[in-house]
Amino acid sequence: MLDDLINERLKKLANFQKAGHSPYAAESKRTHFAQDIRLGQNNVFVSGRMMGLRVQGGVFFIDVFDATGKIQAVIKKENISDFDLFKNNLDIGDFVEVSGDIFETKKGEISVDAKSLRLLAKGLRPLPDQWSGLEDTETRLRKRYLDLLFHPEVRDIFQKKPIFWDACRAYLRENGFLEVETSVLESIPGGADAEPFITHHNALNMDFYLRISLELPLKKILVGNFEKIFEIGRVFRNEGIDKEHLQDYNQCEFYWAYQDYQGMMKFVEEMYKDIIEKTAGSLTTSYNEDSINWGRKWEVLDYYHLFEKYADLNLEKSDKDDLYQKAADLNLKPEKNLGRGRLIDLLYKKLVRPNIIQPSFLINPPVDIEPLAKRLNDDKNKVARFQVVACGTELGKGFSENNDPIDQRKRFEEQMKLREEGDREAQRLDEDFLEAMEYGMPPSAGFGFSERLFAVLMNRPVRETVIFPLMKQKEK
Repeated sequence: MLDDLINERLKKLANFQKAGHSPYAAESKRTHFAQDIRLGQNNVFVSGRMMGLRVQGGVFFIDVFDATGKIQAVIKKENISDFDLFKNNLDIGDFVEVSGDIFETKKGEISVDAKSLRLLAKGLRPLPDQWSGLEDTETRLRKRYLDLLFHPEVRDIFQKKPIFWDACRAYLRENGFLEVETSVLESIPGGADAEPFITHHNALNMDFYLRISLELPLKKILVGNFEKIFEIGRVFRNEGIDKEHLQDYNQCEFYWAYQDYQGMMKFVEEMYKDIIEKTAGSLTTSYNEDSINWGRKWEVLDYYHLFEKYADLNLEKSDKDDLYQKAADLNLKPEKNLGRGRLIDLLYKKLVRPNIIQPSFLINPPVDIEPLAKRLNDDKNKVARFQVVACGTELGKGFSENNDPIDQRKRFEEQMKLREEGDREAQRLDEDFLEAMEYGMPPSAGFGFSERLFAVLMNRPVRETVIFPLMKQKEK
């Protein structure tokens, strides 16, 4: 059936060509957008996709949609040469240009009284509602251009997304942070627990990794005496796909010399509220069935206390075997080679985090799960880290940065042992970063968050807030 519809449109295309009309114009004379049309305007040119066609004898009506909305055009036989050609060969989905004077129809609709009509681009495939619909999520994501065409709420998401990042960038700049750019290619991937993508650099004849984080290069810049810096850029993680995870996405990270995690928490709360209000238009949003109040004072929650409450384990007394057995009893299928930190994180994500719905700070986790954070002065088994948690998920993470190169080397070495035991996401020892630290790095705090925050504000899975998410190739 689809082939028949396409062949019919190809015949109509040929009819335009035979009549001397170019079916694919190089330009348009548009003078007005649909939202700008007013009574009393004359000789206006409008252009857009034709989404409605109604024929009534010697007149037909078309609905022309552009980026701002819809305008009706009235096509009369006495005004348009080749009237029958257009009436019989235009299809829904074609791009057209109409010029004429603005008037009000008997039904009260502001319209263009067409004096000229031109085909700008002939659509060869019928739009989905004419043959198969566009309801399946996978189809919408594969053919996002059609999703955008038919669903105004989807277009709204991608109009808000630049507002989100602009608000982030503006807030940091207004507070004295300098924006920098670092390389996407790294010889050693660092700054996060994630498996990287590998690519080959022909000119250098070397394999490189696509960065999994922005952290280590930015902290090197602190060594160079910049005190407040940030970057918004793409990171790549070769991990699973779900409603919260993508393989490539935008992330913001910023670092502040002579600041600690407590001061950074205050700054982040104020920053988030500013970004959320500018993006969503309110400090109250919806997520699933919950109303999320971002405007309240965020609660500060202790990691150990919540872990004991929801996982029924005392982390100060639980060793690796206890954690493994708990995960196995819950049928979480833990791998034998997981270290204590990875087991803690597995249980936390399954048992603890889903219970935190309103925006909160979760602080002071075990040192096992954060090899780059500063240890607490009064408890060396914990680190000065905080997470922004809301809607049952992590929406940002920050900590007082470890600036002790000796301690940092030991912790990297512990991570390397985990890699040797089979943990592919354990961090790697980075000699270049350690060398920079050995020149001296000021006490500082850092924070990072990804576009997952935007997805939560939109109440959508994260891949639905990416205009063209990476999809598995469809079998032909």
